[in-house]
Amino acid sequence: MKKRFAALDATVIILSAACIALCVALALVKPTYLVFVVGVLLVVGIVVGLNIRWFRHRLARLLHGASDASSAAQGSFAAMSVPVVILTGGSVAWYNDAFRDDVMGGRDVCLLPMSKVVPAFMPALAKEKTGQNIEFGGQRYSVYGSGVEAGDGLFVAYFVNNTTLKRQAGEYLATRPAVMLIAVDTYDEILKEMKESDRARVAGEIDLALEQFIGATTGFLRRISASRYIAVVEERHMQEIVKNRFSILDKVREIGEEAGTVTLSIGVGRLAATLREGEAMAVQALDMALGRGGDQAAVKSAEGFEFYGGVSRSVEKRSKVKSRIIASAIKDLMAQSESVLIMGHRASDLDALGSAVGMLRFAKLCGKPAAVVVNERQSLAANLIEEFRRAGCGDDFIEPDEAEKCIDKNTLLVIVDTHLKAILESPELYRAAKTVVVIDHHRKCVGHIDDSVVFYHEPYASSASELVSELLQYIDMTKENRLTPLEAQALLAGIMLDTRNFSLHTGVRTFEAAAYLRRMGAQTQAVKKLFNSSFESYAYKAQLVTDAEIYMGCAVVFSDSVPAELSVVVPQAANDLLTINGVEASFVAVQVGTGVNISARSLGAVNVQVIMEALGGGGHQTMAAAQLKHITPEAAHSRIQTAIDQYREAQKKSGLESESEQKKKDKQ
Repeated sequence: MKKRFAALDATVIILSAACIALCVALALVKPTYLVFVVGVLLVVGIVVGLNIRWFRHRLARLLHGASDASSAAQGSFAAMSVPVVILTGGSVAWYNDAFRDDVMGGRDVCLLPMSKVVPAFMPALAKEKTGQNIEFGGQRYSVYGSGVEAGDGLFVAYFVNNTTLKRQAGEYLATRPAVMLIAVDTYDEILKEMKESDRARVAGEIDLALEQFIGATTGFLRRISASRYIAVVEERHMQEIVKNRFSILDKVREIGEEAGTVTLSIGVGRLAATLREGEAMAVQALDMALGRGGDQAAVKSAEGFEFYGGVSRSVEKRSKVKSRIIASAIKDLMAQSESVLIMGHRASDLDALGSAVGMLRFAKLCGKPAAVVVNERQSLAANLIEEFRRAGCGDDFIEPDEAEKCIDKNTLLVIVDTHLKAILESPELYRAAKTVVVIDHHRKCVGHIDDSVVFYHEPYASSASELVSELLQYIDMTKENRLTPLEAQALLAGIMLDTRNFSLHTGVRTFEAAAYLRRMGAQTQAVKKLFNSSFESYAYKAQLVTDAEIYMGCAVVFSDSVPAELSVVVPQAANDLLTINGVEASFVAVQVGTGVNISARSLGAVNVQVIMEALGGGGHQTMAAAQLKHITPEAAHSRIQTAIDQYREAQKKSGLESESEQKKKDKQ
């Protein structure tokens, strides 16, 4: 039928063309007939168009209403209440009354291309088990199909109207409760120095800001302690809160500026199966937000964590009571163990190795055989290991494969200077251990160790070496069995590395730890020698600094692959770039195989952890890194600049402009 109609169309077109040709010839013979010719052509066009339209309509009605007993498919589909359409060659060949009335609104569409009738329809998707979800004519359909997708074969499509179901499902998801736990960072520290009237005013402003924040939703807010709140909001409002990137963080930050910046840490449990599960997810998220330094929101869902905020500087908040409790707990665990193994992260630096040496002494003071697990070929603290070998303590260090052979169920594994499973010196050793202790100062990241017996995590500490130095002060020592000067120097070197010689991320507790190590015999001159480098490494570092470019207050430099013996130069170059005026952060990118490794440093005004997380990495506020796989240096350069742009934009929205931008405004 379709071919016959096409032939008829062709006949009409040929006859019309012949008529037009005769009229044109007549006009050429006698130009005065031109007006008459134009009129004839106009009438012919209108008549032909109307006839084709009428014929198509009549043919469509005939095709739709035909009840040929030879068409078994048509006969079986005609009485169905579900809309059904039969296609051939991508065009509509037949449909039942339900399709015409319910889907097409009474309009006849036979012989028209399906791509024009229902543009969103795709036969390949309709053939899937789940079908294809289509929104058409203000209704929602699940379309299921079978047959030949291309050519002149038949394809049958079923349109199931599930508009009501989809709306109810959408309303169900929109009304799912999201549990929100809110903690006011450094609440006691900020309010304790205020007068009673000022304290009441600031506390009232915090309450008002949170009430307005939750009051804009259909949820509720309740105070559960002096500095903590709980809120429950619907998912539809949580979507808006996430879209606005938790604007409450910026609003609260403006409160109490005369006493110190007020910040919030927010943990959200989202799309949980039950309220109890949502509360548990919110607790995990709040712990993550606090572990990352506060002033941010962490959202936990089935897909994992999402983070918002974290653009301000963290404030020191620690307790010596906690250190004493942790020291006692570790001492008890070592008493129950037969041996102790200590390891840090891969490519161990002075902080990882120094804190490991400190915990080695802790184990020896507990009377337990112990060793530090380190891959010496990849270590960035080779100078320190060599110092211990010269002192006759080389047996205290073992390779990961050797440690994997001697670990058993009675071995205590102590992990220092990292809490991430992915970057451990030996992931196999961690999986084999039955009892694990974690000591770290980096801001908490996704993928952290979650099965440790003791998880000593202090993001406000300068280094893992500082934490270990404090723990050592809560264990009894004798003159014969005490921290040696070389061990004290190793710990001091770790502190000096992460604080850049006490210039960054340094609190009162940092100097107290350094003073303790000095009393234990640490010599600053000897520590300084651990940072010495060869002429080749110094020259390479100088070249990296020379090649750097300044972008939005950040120094960025790229390099080709670096020899393994010079890998320590990369973080050193990042540190040196911070000594340049106007540079608040530095990013040194080095090509490694088909990827790029990035080492990031800052002076504290820029949170490089947030920037590196945007690139799939992590770390803490002043020291972070990322690994980009299968990427060109040019593309990596573009991604770094984009991440910096996004961070600077977040700073502006939060009212935390860079120091360089602030200086420009001051000059104006």
